[in-house]
Amino acid sequence: MKAVDAATMKQIDRRAVKEFGMRSIQLMENAGRGVAEVVLSLLSHSSDWARAPRVSIIAGKGNNGGDGFVAARHLKNAGVDVTVYLLADTEALKGDAVVNAVIWTRMGGVVKTVTTKRGIKKHESALRHSAIIVDAMLGTGISEPVTGIYAEAIELLNTTDKLVVAVDVPSGIDATTGAVLGVAVKADVTATIAALKTGLFTYPAREKAGRIEVVDIGLPAELLTDESICWNVTEALDVARALPPRSTDSHKGSFGHLLLVAGSPGKTGAAYMAAIGAMRTGVGLATLALPESLNSVMEAKSTEVMTAPLPESSNGCLSLDSYGAVAAQMNAKSALVVGPGLGTTKGVRALVELLIKTSEVPVVVDADGLNALGGECGALKEAEAAMVITPHPGEAARLLGVQTTEIQADRIGSAEKLAAMTGAVVVLKGACTIVAAPLTAESAPVIYFNTTGNAGLASAGTGDVLAGMIGALLAGGQSALDSALSAVYLHGLAADMIKERIGICGMMAMDIVAELPAVLNTFLSDVCKDD
Repeated sequence: MKAVDAATMKQIDRRAVKEFGMRSIQLMENAGRGVAEVVLSLLSHSSDWARAPRVSIIAGKGNNGGDGFVAARHLKNAGVDVTVYLLADTEALKGDAVVNAVIWTRMGGVVKTVTTKRGIKKHESALRHSAIIVDAMLGTGISEPVTGIYAEAIELLNTTDKLVVAVDVPSGIDATTGAVLGVAVKADVTATIAALKTGLFTYPAREKAGRIEVVDIGLPAELLTDESICWNVTEALDVARALPPRSTDSHKGSFGHLLLVAGSPGKTGAAYMAAIGAMRTGVGLATLALPESLNSVMEAKSTEVMTAPLPESSNGCLSLDSYGAVAAQMNAKSALVVGPGLGTTKGVRALVELLIKTSEVPVVVDADGLNALGGECGALKEAEAAMVITPHPGEAARLLGVQTTEIQADRIGSAEKLAAMTGAVVVLKGACTIVAAPLTAESAPVIYFNTTGNAGLASAGTGDVLAGMIGALLAGGQSALDSALSAVYLHGLAADMIKERIGICGMMAMDIVAELPAVLNTFLSDVCKDD
């Protein structure tokens, strides 16, 4: 599914009118009716429905307010007690909103004009006694901090403790970046118009939006699926199509052999979790190459994963002297994971850079593999093989030479920059993980938003498991992009399934590992079963 920023949505609306002959007032009608349907659905599951439910709509003077007037009409026709609170004089209404405001008043609809803080306070009691409040104030058309009567209304709305439905995006949210522009509505449901908005997939907007429902307004499908739109949302169907079937005559060689270069003193857990994550994701074979002094420990700990002891430096970490042994291990391997628990010494950096530059199989660079690069992306640019890098915000900041706060303030832009700069598929981890993939050196990277996962993943080792999962899918023959998208989605889905059973507090990386077979087997089209 595609997502759009504010500018692209505006362009789509223009094309619908200019190229297809659609009328803007019809699009507003469809939007408002869709919002009303969302509200009616919520009311039908509420005890308020049996007591002549009251809905308050707070409307602005633009198209978002016009959508609110249309919604009010349909709700009134359905028997709902509706009042529209207009945050402007009626003379200030613009465009199609004027037409729908006139229709609303001619059918006996109640409009209360509110232009001052005192006016807001006057209607506070009525708002607090509503079953649902509809936010139809600002929508996608703002880029400056919210002030004046709109800010006052938002602050009051956020204290009502009532069910709030936002039209398109919560008022005060930048629809493109997800930033809060001074103050923003905290909605329970966001009825976003025509298409998902990019800003709804980044924080703090994601938290403000609540449950997101897309309102179909009848736009031609080709406008919403145009390949020039570079933002996408990963869905279950995408993963199901990407995962290859596992036929009944398969053998372990059918699903690849993954080599993991990982581990250092005190960090054997990271190496282990990456390797077991790969096995639980269905790789046929996994070999863990690690410092020789740690080999006996890992042999005792892991049964299914093979180990390969490597020459180590005096500090017990790998170094450039380990390269020959790693290169020998690369024979007959189909993918490589570099980094989990590897350490960040100069020797490790030299080894990581050389492995990236010389690998002939796809590579996942994770954790210390990225930290070892120390903000230098030269090796990634010189790589011949397909690359997937998996930075968390701190690692992304080091690679881009900025502060972590800058990454979090513009996660979409940061992922795009990393993909363009490195030529790698970028998995920018965090709440609503973003995957960015460069199509060509000339074109902008394509962005994919992940919709699975929860705060339980904020735990040590979950990133190591993800690296192993991506490596497993690469080894099994998926492309770098498909491996990243599928692994991120399945990783988050496993966390969501655990959350349903036990909650998020105390969720650990190995819980994710244990959940993976159940998650994967719901997607595979031909799973081997016992007779």
